[in-house]
Amino acid sequence: MSGVKLLGVNGSPASRRVEWALKIKGVEYEFIEEDLQNKSPLLLQSNPVYKKIPVLLHNGKPIAESLVIIEYIDEAFEGPSILPEHPYDRAIARFWAKFLDDKCLPAAWKALWSQGDEQEKDKEEAYEALKVVDNELKDKKFFGGEKIGFVDIVANFVGFWIGIIEEATGVVLVTSEKFPNLCAWRDEYLNCNHVKENMPSREMLLAYFKARAQAAK
Repeated sequence: MSGVKLLGVNGSPASRRVEWALKIKGVEYEFIEEDLQNKSPLLLQSNPVYKKIPVLLHNGKPIAESLVIIEYIDEAFEGPSILPEHPYDRAIARFWAKFLDDKCLPAAWKALWSQGDEQEKDKEEAYEALKVVDNELKDKKFFGGEKIGFVDIVANFVGFWIGIIEEATGVVLVTSEKFPNLCAWRDEYLNCNHVKENMPSREMLLAYFKARAQAAK
C-alpha cells in the first residue's frame, strides 16, 4: 500500500490541484473521497484547524491546504519541478498563486452566483481581478513561460470550472474580447495532456451546478 493518501472530493478544484501535482511527480497515492456533509474522523483528526479538504497523508503525517501541499510534494518527491528553480521566480509564483486564491477566485465565484442588483457590481469586481491576471499572461504561453507549473495548477478553477459554471448559471464572465490573453492560456491549458487526464467529468460538474442554479432561483 502506498505511503501517500489524499483526502479530497472528486469535483473540488483544490483536490484536483493536489492530484495533478502528484501525477506530475509520478507519485502513487490512494484517493479517499470525503463526504463534506459528514466529515470522516480521519479528516477531522488530520486537519483539526480548518476541518477542510484536501489533506495529504505522507507516511501517516498530515499536510493541509492545497498550496502548502503542492510545495511539499515538489520538495518531498523526485520528478519534474513544479515551482521554478530560482528563488526570485519562486517568490513571484507564490505571489500569483496567492492573488488567485485571495482575490481572483472569490470574486469570480461570487459574480457567477450573484443575482439581481448585486450582479453588475460583483461582475465588475471579478473583471478587475481577471484583468490583472490577463495582463500577467501577456506574451506568455503559461504563467511560468513555456511549460505548466505551480501557478497554472493553482489557476485550475479559472481554466476549467468557470466555463462550466457560466454554462450552468447563464452568467458569462470570461470572453476573448475582454480577456484575450487569459482565453489563449485557457485553450493551451485545456489541450495539455496532464490537464485532460486529471480533471473530473465535465458532465458531472455541469449537472451539479445546474441543479444548484435551479435551487437558487
